Amino acid sequence: MTTIGLMKKNDLIISYLDELIPNPRCELNYNKDYELLIATMLSAQTTDKRVNQVTEVLFKRYPSLQTLSEASLQDLLVLVRPLGSYTKKANNIIAISKALLEYGYVPNDRTFLESLSGVGRKTANVVLSNLYNVPCIAVDTHVARVSKRLGLAKESDDVLKIEKKLSKTFPPQSLNRLHHQLVLFGRYYCKAKKPLCKNCQLKDICKKPVE
Repeated sequence: MTTIGLMKKNDLIISYLDELIPNPRCELNYNKDYELLIATMLSAQTTDKRVNQVTEVLFKRYPSLQTLSEASLQDLLVLVRPLGSYTKKANNIIAISKALLEYGYVPNDRTFLESLSGVGRKTANVVLSNLYNVPCIAVDTHVARVSKRLGLAKESDDVLKIEKKLSKTFPPQSLNRLHHQLVLFGRYYCKAKKPLCKNCQLKDICKKPVE
């Protein structure tokens, strides 16, 4: 594809996503910075809807970093059990809370964030993007699937390669908004099973359209 063709393709993607999802936002519920961090950590291998159900109870029962850091592990195991990998996640909640007590807030520091229990690059990207408007894209299963279908990444690309390609392809100022749009597009439209291709304005550039 020529440079002009690539630019037109990227413009088409942004234009359509702006039309389809004009007000993209993180679907994890949170009121405090550390709540977003913990909720994002908990969202691994489960849905935002289920995480929100768990954190609604969790953050009411333990309303501060101090109380979370002192929480009963047995109680946390019961609370986060619906999310899967609950033993690791329960321990992560306590470890993250204890680490943040030194600051009293979630710092704008990728190295620190990725040093926390259960926090990898994807979680750090979500936190940095939403809390500090750092231009970055967190590549989850939805973003990966959509990127591959639209030819923005190869089928063999891992999440880091996809992130780098998207960051290079689109302007930095568009990345935070685009991240949420790609997540929501993949979650509700370009679904893994039974994607809604019939009326999709991107089906002509899609590598796997369903008739």
